[in-house]
Amino acid sequence: MALLETKSLSKHFGGVIALDNVDLKIEKGELVGLIGPNGSGKTTFYNCVTGFYKPTSGKVFFGGREITGLPSYKVCRMGIARTFQIPRPFLGLTVLENVAVGALSTGLSLDEAKEKAKEILSFLMMDKYTSLQTSKLNFAYRRRCEIARALATNPNLLLLDETFAGLNPAEIDEMVEVVKKIWERGITIMLTEHIMKVVMSLAERVIVFNQGKLIADGSPKEIASNEEVIEAYLGRIV
Repeated sequence: MALLETKSLSKHFGGVIALDNVDLKIEKGELVGLIGPNGSGKTTFYNCVTGFYKPTSGKVFFGGREITGLPSYKVCRMGIARTFQIPRPFLGLTVLENVAVGALSTGLSLDEAKEKAKEILSFLMMDKYTSLQTSKLNFAYRRRCEIARALATNPNLLLLDETFAGLNPAEIDEMVEVVKKIWERGITIMLTEHIMKVVMSLAERVIVFNQGKLIADGSPKEIASNEEVIEAYLGRIV
């Protein structure tokens, strides 16, 4: 049984087809890259899976249970967490309080949530930032804070949406190690990314979207040599 499965998943915005009958499976323990040109449907896919959008048609299953159209808070409680292209921390709260918010969603008391937050921040090497107001974090650490908040919900599946965007080369290398640590902890990861070096170094498997359709699915090596992928995406950044 796949951890995540979509069947004929589609999303239309008026006459625009953002997702077009996507059949996709993610197995437990995988680290999967999702790539494609801007507007290819990657974030729309995340939004349909996590309940931010209701699909126009098709179904979403998680752990064998149908979750199509469930509100996002219920999807989160079932074990799917996600980050956003632009970090959305609560800027008026401390880093610890931001992460504790995620832990509170699992039913912990405030004290328990804070302890959970401390453990996650330590895991992500952010101990020294716990009492800092989040608005004072630099961009790279705001991204890391958002990941910490997602981890605090105890996900089985973590969806990372362009987590490396806006980072400098040193920060990218650090974030690669962060993602590896999370995956090695046993959390299944799916990440969207435009930096091919990141995708090819992290992902065991790469899925490619173009114009709302899934056009390729294979190993990084297979994807890099796929003519349809090169034409649709990779060739545009050479």
